[in-house]
Formats: sequence, structure tokens, C-alpha cells
Amino acid sequence: MAGHEHSHADHAHDHKHSHDHGSTGHGSGGRGTGGHAHGHGHGHGGHGGHSHGVAADADRRWLLSALALIVVFMAGEVVVGFAAQSLALISDAAHMLTDAASIVLALVAMRLAARPARGGYTYGLKRAEILSAQANGVTLLVLSAWLGYEAVTRLLEPPAVTGSLVLVTALVGIVVNLAATWCMSKANRSSLNVEGAFQHVLTDLYAFIATAVAGLVVLTTGFARADAIASLIVVALMLKAGIGLVRDSARIFLEAAPAGIDPDAVADRLVTQPLVEEIHDLHIWEITSGQPALSAHILVTPGGDCHAVRRELQRRLAGEYGITHSTLQVDHVGEDEAGALLQIAAPGDLTAEHCADAHGPVHRAGPHEH
Repeated sequence: MAGHEHSHADHAHDHKHSHDHGSTGHGSGGRGTGGHAHGHGHGHGGHGGHSHGVAADADRRWLLSALALIVVFMAGEVVVGFAAQSLALISDAAHMLTDAASIVLALVAMRLAARPARGGYTYGLKRAEILSAQANGVTLLVLSAWLGYEAVTRLLEPPAVTGSLVLVTALVGIVVNLAATWCMSKANRSSLNVEGAFQHVLTDLYAFIATAVAGLVVLTTGFARADAIASLIVVALMLKAGIGLVRDSARIFLEAAPAGIDPDAVADRLVTQPLVEEIHDLHIWEITSGQPALSAHILVTPGGDCHAVRRELQRRLAGEYGITHSTLQVDHVGEDEAGALLQIAAPGDLTAEHCADAHGPVHRAGPHEH
């Protein structure tokens, strides 16, 4: 490749790359245009900065502590649940089994995500954590469906429930789950993976509170259906947490923009930068939870300093939006490998567009449609 220059600056884990190509080009969204400046920068810091597992060892210790508490108590609860014929206790134990599984899954995912990028996995295995979060969400939904069916069945034909056993076991469960929830809260909950395991444990805490109330009602009034009603409350909490986890993990898998970031608003903000004529092919997604990334094609006024524009845009992205992993292809208006002009099209004029598929709206200074 002719006329190929590289410049690298490495400052405390932040780095940027700038390339000038005189013949074949490459850039964001797979676009190829001759004679462009291609900038890439990522690091830590800026507004809403993200964590790359700097506390991974600490997270694992907290997760293991919560896991030990849950497994020990769960074994005892199963025995008491069958002895008391309490669906609420058995459902709590089943939920605690998924708690334990979710924590184990989170620990495995953290190990995989920590592996360095190599071969065809250019981002490494960071999305293993999102797979774990989605699995946690799905198990909550499946378990809630089964427990909901069992609870309705017991509402129709309530069995005899030993209220005293239910109450005592539930009170112990509250203490255990408070301790486990506290341990989980010390881990990095900005990770959707850790948040998924945390939601499992938190809903279990709520479940034990509902079960304790049910046990007290059964003990004092003999109203056996209180046990099934408590189970339905647990089901509602599990549905809420499961839907949230599946929704949030699906956004990452579908390459949607991070919640709270509007791509059109970002582009409209960046296009006000001096010398910037147009922004298109802008994509914002999350590599994994808390690690947003952006790529875009920038057209700059002829003669403008492409590299200065790129640096300023990346500074804005990091400072205003917390996007510290950005890839910007920067061209002057009028540059093209065949010598033809790259004209900015008038609104609705597709004949002057330099790409048959613009991969999203075109943004220019001043009022325009998205």
C-alpha cells in the first residue's frame, strides 16, 4: 500500500492510531475510499468511564462468598420444605438453586471475558458475560412459569402446611440472603453479568420475606392458601427481573445503542464541530456491558486538518458520552481514489451520494431530517 504512515502514542493505557492512505482506503462500516485519515482511539476515563474488570479478583471473592452461603442454606431448605409440605419453601429452594447456578455461570463468564483477544475473536470473549446474563434472565422466566403453574394449582387445592416450619426457615433465609445480597452488592454491578446474578439473589430475598409472612399467616390463622399466594408474589418478582435481563442483554447482542445514548443526538452534536461538513455511517454499540464503542465516517472541509478534527471529536465522545473506544474515518470533501469529487448531496438527492447504502441517516450542520 503506497504512502502508508503510522503514528502511535501510548499514554497510561490510552492509545490512538492515525493512518494516511494514498491508494486503497478502509474505515468504519467497511467503507473504502481513497485518500483518507483513519483514526482509532480507546482507553479509560472520561464521563461515564467503564471498567475492564480491574476488580475481577475482588468480584470473584465476593461471588464465591455469596455462593457458599446460598448452597449451604439451600440444602437445608429442601429438607424442611418437603417436611412442611410448603411450596413456598420448595420454590425458594429452587430459586436458590438458580441463584447458585447464576453465580457459577457468572464466575465462568468472568474467566472467559478476561482472556486476551486473539485469532478470530478480535474483541476476545467479553460477550461471554452477556451470554451469562441472558441465561440468567431466561432461567428466571422459565422457573417463574413453572412456579406460577404450581402456585395456581395449590390455590385451587391447598395442602396442609406446617406454618411454624415455614416461618422459622424463612426467617433464617432472610438472614442468609441479606448476607449474600450484601456480598453481591460489593461486586461490580455495572457488569450485566454480575447484575444478573445479583438480581437472582435479590429476588430470592424478597421471596423469603413473602414466605415468612405466609408462614406467619398460616401459623396464626390456618389460611393454607397464603403459601401459594406468597409463591405468586415470588413469580411476579422473578418475571420482572428476568424480562429486564433478557431485554438488556438482547440490546447488546442486537448491536443497539447503549441505553441513554441517542445516536442522532450524538451525531448532531459532533457535526457542529468546526470544519466538519457531514457525518454518516455512524454506529454506536456495546462490546459488552459498560464498554460502548462508536464508528463513523466524517467529511471535513477541503484543506482542514483531519487529524485535529478527529482528536477533538474523540475528546468530545469520551468527555460528553463516555465513549472511549471510537473509530473515525475522516476524509476531505472532494477526495476520491479515482479523482472524482465526493459531493455532499442535497436532501433527497440520492444520485450524488457516494455510497449506495449509507447505513443510516446523514447528519449535517443546520436543520435536517434523520
